[in-house]
Amino acid sequence: MRDAPVPILMYHSVATAPNDATRALSVAPEAFAEQMALVGDLGLTPVSTADLAASWRSGGSLPDRPVLITFDDGYEGVHRHALSVLAKHGFASTLFVSTGWIRGAYDTGGGLDAMLDWDQVRELAGAGCEIGGHSHTHPQLDQLDDDRLRTELVRCREIVTDELGAPPASFAYPYGYSSRRVRQAVRAAGYTQALAVGNDLARRRQGPFALQRVTVRRSTDAAEFARLLEGRSIARNFARDRALTKGYAVLRRARQVRRKAIRSRV
Repeated sequence: MRDAPVPILMYHSVATAPNDATRALSVAPEAFAEQMALVGDLGLTPVSTADLAASWRSGGSLPDRPVLITFDDGYEGVHRHALSVLAKHGFASTLFVSTGWIRGAYDTGGGLDAMLDWDQVRELAGAGCEIGGHSHTHPQLDQLDDDRLRTELVRCREIVTDELGAPPASFAYPYGYSSRRVRQAVRAAGYTQALAVGNDLARRRQGPFALQRVTVRRSTDAAEFARLLEGRSIARNFARDRALTKGYAVLRRARQVRRKAIRSRV
């Protein structure tokens, strides 16, 4: 069905020995290989973020049982461990890079663990991995003023374009946070679709700039992973995450109100 919900898997690090900062959202290489084998065994077909959004935007067709495999930030293990597994299965994927975290000329030193360099990013792109934007320095975008927000989005897009020779079409919000203002800024910066978190299946009615994903963690076992792929028990699995997200949203809105009040008094 053209409008059927689609699971979008959100990975971060794929690592044997992640550090404390990335451990919870990392996946062991052996677990990642088993998960990708299960994707194939269940008859799902991975597609890129750009292909899903284009299909939903135009009303075009998708393969039976599509799924998205996405990676955030730009950790080195995506190249070291995930690339060969994806190539073995012929799976499409999307990597969202925080350009200031990638090793090289633009590195701000903010990366949380071993990060990719631009040669590795190019190798991933050459192997069929879509490269998307994830801001320059990975801030909470909804907490930035308009000028810095635009800088984070445009700088990221310009660097990816310079390094890969083509502008990124897709974007993922750092921490999953966005707002109407942020989504409008992402569109204005030239991206044509964007992914949040939400821990729910993606649906066409969410719109191309608020597509939701499900989080894959180090604690995600085979049974839970199968449930994510099949869209079962997602609300129960992520009940705590959703409660925390609502609390963070209230806190961020309060911070924005305070900042506006302070600026108005200056």
